[in-house]
Amino acid sequence: MDAALQREARRLFGPDVDLHASAKRPLESAEDVEGQLATEADGSPDGGDAPEPATPSRPLLRSELRQLWTHVGRTVDFWRSLGEIEPGAVARLAALTARHQWEVLFLTQRPPSAGETAQVQSQRWLHAHGFEFPSVFVMRGSRGRVAQALAIDAVLDDRPENCLDVVADSSAIPFLIWRLRRDAVPPGVGQTRIQTVYSMGEALDRLELITAERSKSRTLFGRVKSAIGL
Repeated sequence: MDAALQREARRLFGPDVDLHASAKRPLESAEDVEGQLATEADGSPDGGDAPEPATPSRPLLRSELRQLWTHVGRTVDFWRSLGEIEPGAVARLAALTARHQWEVLFLTQRPPSAGETAQVQSQRWLHAHGFEFPSVFVMRGSRGRVAQALAIDAVLDDRPENCLDVVADSSAIPFLIWRLRRDAVPPGVGQTRIQTVYSMGEALDRLELITAERSKSRTLFGRVKSAIGL
């Protein structure tokens, strides 16, 4: 998503603006204008090529941020214009879902834009990138509460605060997909059950390992080993 927002911000305010120069990530500040847009978000189908900051760069003013989100709200089918951060990741997820019979639910907090609903735009985007029948839930509040209510096993997200919500409100395994500098992972994340990975591909690799381990435990031999504490 950041690349699309960066593109629109430069179109509106000039080539020197840089979303990542702001004190907050743009998606966090979206909640400040949700009322104006008539309704934040992430990751997991949220996409966009990593933006290249302008040189020199400046952060958006608060008023400019509001204008940006108002502009997004007026753009027809904005959420279908996003790129894929890791090309092929959605198609790989779809293939693994079929292979391992995973049940996948895409959670997003995208505010609406003109055109189709955020849910339908997200479904069309996922379908176009290789996931044929995506289930998308446009939500508000804690991802952890959703995960607990639906007995979700794992949640993939690129925002630490969303992963902390999962830790606090559910028994699901949160995967933090951290695409910034590895030495800049927020403090405290390592002291929780959050699993930090550095790409969607690495997250899928770990999910495959977890699936394989659970499959072994379901066999008769696996149940015997568990019963005797091996």
